[in-house]
Amino acid sequence: MKPFGIVIIFLFAAFTAFPSVEQLNVAKANKAYSAGSYSIAADLYQKVADAGFASPELFYNLGNTYFKMNDYSRAILWYERARRLDPGNEDINFNLNVANTKISDKIEPLPELFYKRWFNGLIQFLPADTWAMMFICMVVAGLLGLVMYLASRVLVLRKIGFWAALGLFLLSFVSFVFAWNGYNFANSASEAIIFAPTITVKSSPDDKSTDLFVVHEGTKVKLLDNISGWYEIRIANGSVGWLPKNSLEKI
Repeated sequence: MKPFGIVIIFLFAAFTAFPSVEQLNVAKANKAYSAGSYSIAADLYQKVADAGFASPELFYNLGNTYFKMNDYSRAILWYERARRLDPGNEDINFNLNVANTKISDKIEPLPELFYKRWFNGLIQFLPADTWAMMFICMVVAGLLGLVMYLASRVLVLRKIGFWAALGLFLLSFVSFVFAWNGYNFANSASEAIIFAPTITVKSSPDDKSTDLFVVHEGTKVKLLDNISGWYEIRIANGSVGWLPKNSLEKI
């Protein structure tokens, strides 16, 4: 597991604009965690999350707290939520991988096409907010280049302004695409974590339908459809079936 303490500094910094009750709860949670009172820390961090505050640091701390409690399903859930907000964070990804080694199911994922893997890797290299900020900066810089091209009477400066504006507008488009896809990744509700200790996946949304395969708590699934209290799910190896909604929680 990656160390917990350094995250506290960033978490306090992130709370400067929030009411004192959230700051107080975080301070209490940090103290409880340091003292080994993990259930108290989890309750306090959870209150902050329930109040609407979302940050990779908060979700990462929740994941660490549940990991210390050996509640690997909830640890994976909160690490996954933290990863959506900061997909390139090495500590989050490392701890998520460690937590995944603690669960029963070791499902071999389907191979991903290389260009999809590269594209997703680029999108997740930086948070969506960072890509969005880069988009804004490049648009502004491109406009300045355009002004240089239109206003300058010097041929060399006009050429520099033109090509700079063209390149920056192209890069701003790429940044916009990455920001948009990163935002969709962070806010997608199409994945979930299994919370039932052991559950059988069915062939249709009916308890009496055919048993297909068994999954265990902590396994991540893709949500494909939902009908009257059931989700159609797909696991990493491509197998598809139906589970009751109360057996899992959306990431």
